[in-house]
Amino acid sequence: MNRTDRLYALVEELRAVSPRPRSARWLAGRFEVSARTIERDIGALQQAGVPIWAEPGRTGGYAVDRAHTLPPVNLTAAEAVAMAVALHRLGGSPFAAAGATALRKLLAVLPAADAAEARRLAGRVHLVGGGPAAPVPAAVAGAVTARRALRIGYADRAGAATERTVEPLGFLGNPWHWYLVAWCRLRDGPRAFRVDRIGAVTVLPEPVTRELRLDELDIPAGRLSPLTLA
Repeated sequence: MNRTDRLYALVEELRAVSPRPRSARWLAGRFEVSARTIERDIGALQQAGVPIWAEPGRTGGYAVDRAHTLPPVNLTAAEAVAMAVALHRLGGSPFAAAGATALRKLLAVLPAADAAEARRLAGRVHLVGGGPAAPVPAAVAGAVTARRALRIGYADRAGAATERTVEPLGFLGNPWHWYLVAWCRLRDGPRAFRVDRIGAVTVLPEPVTRELRLDELDIPAGRLSPLTLA
């Protein structure tokens, strides 16, 4: 987690338990950094105008004024549970971890009564199974986001193993598998690598400058459904 994400997550953590405080030691364990780092982060947030104060004593720590940090999210309990169901289906996707964080942030900014009703409604929903069985390795997902080249071990459908240096361009997903679309330097062209056949992964410092071009893939355009945020 980079510092910007950690600062945001710190505020969300304090909002979630407000008005109760969290100690620097507890927050350090939560975000896997030192207590000194947490104290520096809190200082930076205070200087930026975030209403965080320190409460002294054995049970003290840092607390935030919940009413003056983020505006309320006007979602109904059913809408919140709908998002939870959709995120559950992301089980093996490249964005599963980010989806879990997003849901946590959503619940943190909901009014207390709405969050409680969403939890009650979620308790009446049960799901069988999840997304694709093989999750996308974190290093692969991160490389697409950060646009960094990878060195991967890959086994084809016959089990023959090769080592490839690839430039990640994006993902293709179907109900059974996720594929990394990348420019393969060994084959000098775009290839789709099934993620459950990817073995060792090494992130390289080289930046990726190519862009994903769907016309280079041997897939009929009518079969592809682009993801949108609309």
